[in-house]
Amino acid sequence: MTPVAPGSAVPHPGRAPEAAGGSSRVSVAVVTDSSAYLPARLLEQYAVEVVPLYVVMAGHSGREGDDIGPADVARALGVRGQRVSTSRPTPGDFVAAYRRRLAAGVERIVSVHLSADLSGTVDAARLAAAQVGEHLVTVVDSRSAAMGNGFAVLAAARAAARGEGPTAVAGTARDTAAATRTLFVVETLEHLRRGGRIGPAASMIGTALAVKPVLHVSDGRVVPLEKVRTSARALARLVQRGVEAADGGPVMIAVHHLAAPERAERLAAELEEQVAGLRELYVSELGAAVGAHVGPGAVGLVVAPAGSLPAPAPARQQDPQEAQDR
Repeated sequence: MTPVAPGSAVPHPGRAPEAAGGSSRVSVAVVTDSSAYLPARLLEQYAVEVVPLYVVMAGHSGREGDDIGPADVARALGVRGQRVSTSRPTPGDFVAAYRRRLAAGVERIVSVHLSADLSGTVDAARLAAAQVGEHLVTVVDSRSAAMGNGFAVLAAARAAARGEGPTAVAGTARDTAAATRTLFVVETLEHLRRGGRIGPAASMIGTALAVKPVLHVSDGRVVPLEKVRTSARALARLVQRGVEAADGGPVMIAVHHLAAPERAERLAAELEEQVAGLRELYVSELGAAVGAHVGPGAVGLVVAPAGSLPAPAPARQQDPQEAQDR
C-alpha cells in the first residue's frame, strides 16, 4: 500500500482537473521519496510508490509523514536550541519498494528523487537498483526538491499511464525537472545553514544586511537569487518571478509553506490571477524533511510545464477536502 505523502498538496479550487485515465496495470511503475509532496489522490491514481525519508528530533527518529509531520517540525523549530535533522531512506527501504512493484507485475521501474546535492536519497536508490537489477530500475536525479521533484514524478507517471516505455518515462522526468523553476523565501537562513543546504557565505546575506533573500534551486543546489528589504516585498517578487517563469505557456504551479497558510493563500491567489496559462495549482504545507531545513514561515512556489493538459474550468469551486484539511 502506497503511504500518503506528508504535507500532501491540496488541489486549489477550480485548478486541478481530473487527470486522464489509463490502464490500471502499466509496464512501468514510478517510485519517489516523501519529499516530492504530490497530492495523495495522484499518488493513488498513478500507483506511485513513496519511500519516506527519516526525520530526527529530540533524539527520536521517525518516518516522514508516518511518524513525524509538518506541525511536529514547526513546533520543534520554535523551541530555542531544538535541532531537527533528516536522513535518507536506507537502500533496504528502496529494495523493498522495488520488489513490491515488481511482484505486482510491472516490468520496469523509474525511480525519481530529490537532488543528490541536497540529500543522499538518490544514492540509496542507486544502491538498491544495483541490488535489484539495473536493467529493471532506472534512477533519476531531479536536481530539485519538493514539487520541483514532484512535478517530474507526476509527468513520468502520466507518461507511464500512456503506455510509454522506461526510457521515455525517465526522459520525461528529466525534461520536466530541467524545465521547472523552484523559488522560495525563508524567515531565516539559519536552518539551511545548519543542515548544510546553503553555504556559510550565502547564509550571511539575510543576517548581515537585514534583508529577505529570494532563493532558488539551481542545478540541484539552493542559492540566493536576489535580496529584498521586507517580507511583503519578497512575496511580491515571488509572484513576479513566478509569472516570468510561466512565460505565458501552459504551466502547473505548486505553492508551498511551513506554518504560513495565509501567506501561501495570498501567493496562490496572485498567481491564479496573473498566470494566464495556469492548468493546475496546488497549495500545500511542506513535509517534515524539507520543512526542517527551511523553517517556519517559509513560502515558495514551483512552476513546471503542463504540456498538453487541457485548459481549466473558469469557475473556482471550494474543495470540501481542502476545507477539511485546513
